[in-house]
This record gives sequence, structure tokens and C-alpha cells, in this order.
Amino acid sequence: MTRFRKLGQMPIWLTVPAFGILLIVFGIPILRLLLTSLNAPALSVANYHAFFGQAANIRLLVQTVEISVVATAICVIIGYPTAYLIVAASKRLRMVLLVLVLIPYLTSLLARTYAWIVILGDNGLVNKLLLDIGLISSPLQLLYNRFSVYVGMVHVMLPLMILPLVSVMLGIDKSLMAAARSMGARPFAAFWRVFFPLSLPGVRSGVLLVFILCLGFYITPAALGGLGDAMLSTFIAAQVKSTFNIKLIATSAFVLLAIAGILLFMLGLDLSSRHHRAAKKERTSWQRRVPSFGTLARYLNELAAPYRAKRWTAELFQARDEIYLTKQIGAAFVVLVMSFLLFPGAIVMIMSFSAGAYLEFPPSGFSLQWYRSFFGDASWTGAAWTSIQIGIAVTILSTIVGTLAALGLSRTSPGLRSVLTMAILTPITIPLIVVGIAVFLALVNLGLIGSKSGIVLAHSIGAIGYVVVIVSATLANFDRRLEQAAKSMRAGPVPTFRRVTLPLILPGILGGAVFAFIHSFDEVVITSLVSGFSIRTLPLKMWENIRHAIDPTIAAVSSLLMLLPVLWIIAIYFMWWRARPKHVPTAATADIG
Repeated sequence: MTRFRKLGQMPIWLTVPAFGILLIVFGIPILRLLLTSLNAPALSVANYHAFFGQAANIRLLVQTVEISVVATAICVIIGYPTAYLIVAASKRLRMVLLVLVLIPYLTSLLARTYAWIVILGDNGLVNKLLLDIGLISSPLQLLYNRFSVYVGMVHVMLPLMILPLVSVMLGIDKSLMAAARSMGARPFAAFWRVFFPLSLPGVRSGVLLVFILCLGFYITPAALGGLGDAMLSTFIAAQVKSTFNIKLIATSAFVLLAIAGILLFMLGLDLSSRHHRAAKKERTSWQRRVPSFGTLARYLNELAAPYRAKRWTAELFQARDEIYLTKQIGAAFVVLVMSFLLFPGAIVMIMSFSAGAYLEFPPSGFSLQWYRSFFGDASWTGAAWTSIQIGIAVTILSTIVGTLAALGLSRTSPGLRSVLTMAILTPITIPLIVVGIAVFLALVNLGLIGSKSGIVLAHSIGAIGYVVVIVSATLANFDRRLEQAAKSMRAGPVPTFRRVTLPLILPGILGGAVFAFIHSFDEVVITSLVSGFSIRTLPLKMWENIRHAIDPTIAAVSSLLMLLPVLWIIAIYFMWWRARPKHVPTAATADIG
């Protein structure tokens, strides 16, 4: 009996609600998908042979990987120097730049996609500007092609590349660069030999996140691309809504999942030390195979030592014009990147006040007609109210379940915690279309297709992951001795949690709740698969209007959605920073108490 009582008190049981929802809504269906793709119970790869036997499928798969690779590469090329310059800025300026990066990240995906339709269209801002200055005589085809797909995907994914890079770069000791410079290394050499290797974990994290999400992209390529720019996710979604060939759907989904798994295996299993040790071993073995080159290099290095010392001494007293010019170029680059992230939203906001019968820039007059159209149309306001209701339900469910899971994970062994955390985060770390197919099958079996309860469950598996991440980050800085002190005063587990733990981790819980609501309110891919014909959320209403009839009312809706990130950031600020305790006991005071 004592053994069972101790087992019941183990913190791992706090994760049961989260894993229960995850297993029912995602785990079991994804296993069924796998077995279906393997022709269970016969277990064969005939479906995969049939998939790869179709030239059109191979072409679609290659195109999906190509688009994802190019979009990821562009994000790295733009994101790395942007993150580096953000980290190099002063603390106050760095916070401002991070907020400017967060604003588009928190903005509705559909609102950002619609902004590029307005800017790149035949009557859009770019073509109108080029026509007005006489550079072109007819509109350029900037929309519904591969170019617009890359523009839209990079605009959506760039914040997800910058934020992990900034997180890693902030942890790099700047004195290492100074030490390299003091030894005579030029700025680029110091960066390449010291800073860049230490920032590789951020590069790998950003590449993994962006590439895997690009693999499952559905909305942006479908809205901005042409018929020749379809991705495998578009093909899967079309199959669900038309023939519903479950074997083809399952096989296509697991082909996508296999590509993501290969990349995770290559980059995600080791992000730091072993990579450097392997590189060191590789260099050592190479030097053993070609010892003469190493000897020659050392000899030349010794000959160049006096020259480097002389050059370093001279550079100590030379004018700083080159450094000034570099700073100006860096500042201009950051301004361009921030303009790319924020400019589309600003343009749509301005155009939403147009007084004409269609959107134009600059507006010929000021009017609130499109806002009145939104608030006066029951289909728009009804969809918005449905999204709010679902978002609140998802927030409540995922915050409670995710917080319990984070508490349980924080009290387990590091090895088990790592495995369980990865399992909880699976729905937000694999291609979204695969998650949508699995959730669709689960809700079909539960009879919840086309119901608000089904959409709440569908959104919750991703929202729980966000809550777990944010609350776990808060618990990482939580001093467990405070709980021990309360228990030593004969406080039970519930009073200890309510009086000690909860007030200290409340900012993290509220922050997780905000992100859970954002995740639900902006979700469209999974919702489009499981909503049926009876439930219309605001993103679904916008998606239908974007695809079938560009209603200028969408500009007003997009403008309202673009203002929400400012409210989210203000809310997070007051929840996270303002809610911190004014006095945190130090180790010394804790020991005295």
C-alpha cells in the first residue's frame, strides 16, 4: 500500500491529462495513418511504391523540398546578420528591435498573406508605383508565381529564424571576441573563428524550425502561388476535401514526415559539444593524413608573426572611418529588414481607410466604410465571435493542462523530462498538414467533425505545447527551497502550491495563456479540415474571401488583426515583467529563514 501511495504522489502523474489529450487527438491517429500507409495488417510498402511510381508525385515532392530549402536559405542569409546586429545594439535599442520582430510574428498569418496580395497584385502598390514613374508600360506579373511564394514565406518565417539566433547569440561571451582581437585577429577573422562556431546551435535551431514548418505550408503557397507552385501539403488538403483516398493521404503525409525526421536526425540530435568534438577529430585526422601542409602552415605563420604584430599596433591608432562606415551599413540593413517585416501591414492599414469602391494607395479620401462593412455584417462578426469563443475555451483547457504538465516535467529526471517534452511538442514541430490529417481522423472517430468541441480539442494539442514551453522556462528559474520551507512549516501540497508556487510562476502561466489564445485565434489549416460546413471562424472566413472574392472588407479585418500584436505585447509585458515579485530572497536570506 505504501508503494502505491508513493507512486500516486510522483510528479509524472501531473502530465497524464496532457498526454491523454495528445494520445487521443494525435498519437493514436498518427499511428493509424502509419499502419494505413503500410497496408496493415499485411504490412507492405506498396503504397510508397505507388506514390513514387507517379512522376507527378515526385515532381510535387521535389518542388516542396526545393521551395522549403530556398525559403530557409533566404531566412538564414537575412536572419543571421539581423540577429547579430540586434545583439550588438545597446540594451534599449535591442529591446525595441525585438519588439519590432515580435509584432509580425504575433500578427495573423492570413493578414500578412493578404498584405502581399494587395502589394504585389496587378493594381497593387509596386505596379502602380512603377507605372507612375514610367519604368514599365504594363503591370508586371508579381503575384501567383514562385517569386511571390518566396516573398510571402520568408516574410512569415523570418521572425522564427531571428529569435532563436538572438537567444543563442546573447549567451556568447563577448570577451572571447575581444581576446581574439587582442591577439591580432582582424574583425572578420575573429568573428569567423570565434563567434560563428558558438552561434551554430542557433543556426541549426532556426533552420530546423523554419524548414519543417515550410514543408507543411499550405495557406501562403495556395494564396500567393500559381498552379505550378503547389506543394505536397496543398495536394494532401485537396485529397481530403475531394476523393479522400486515405491510403494516398497517409502515404503522402508520412513522406513529408520522413523528410522532417531525416533533418531532425541530422541536425536536431546534437546541437553543441559533440559537433565541435567531431569537427576537431575530423581536422585532426586530416592533418595526420597531410602532415606536410600543417608543417608548412606553422612555418608561414611564424614568418608572418612580426608583420601581424606591426599591423595590430598600427591599427590601434588609425582612424575609425572604416568602423563608422560598417556601423552605418549595419544600421541600414536592419532598417531594411524591419521595413520588410512591418511595411506590408502598414500599407494595408492605410488602404483600409480608402473612400473609393476598391482599395488604393494612397487613398483618394478618408472613410470608415470597410470597418462599417465588417461590424455591420453578421457573417463577419459571427465568425469573429466564434473565434473568440473557441480561443477562450482553448486557452482555459491548454493553460490548466499545460501548467500541470510543466510542473510534472520540472520534477522528473532530466533524461525522462527531455523525452516527454519532445513528445508534448511534437504537434508544433512536425509539418502542420500532417497534424491536421491525424486530428481529422481522430475527430471523425469521436463524431466531433464540424463542432466547436472538436475544434477546441484540435487547437489544444498545439496550444498545450506553447504553455509547457513558457511555464517550463519560468520554472527553470524557480527556487524549490521556497516550497521546502513552506512544507517544513507543515503546509500541505495544495496550500504550498497556492500560496508559494503559483504567485511566483503566475507571469509564465499568463504568458502561456496569451500564446495559447493567439495560436487558436489564428489557426486556419487544421480548422479548415475539421470545421465541416457549419463552423466558420474568422480565419476561415478570411481564407474563403481571399480565395474566391477579394472583398475590401478584408483590409479592415486585417488592420484590426495587425493591431492585436501590440495588445499582446503590452499584455505580456505587464504579465511577465510587472508581475515579478518585488523582492526575491537570496540564498543567504533563504538560509537564514
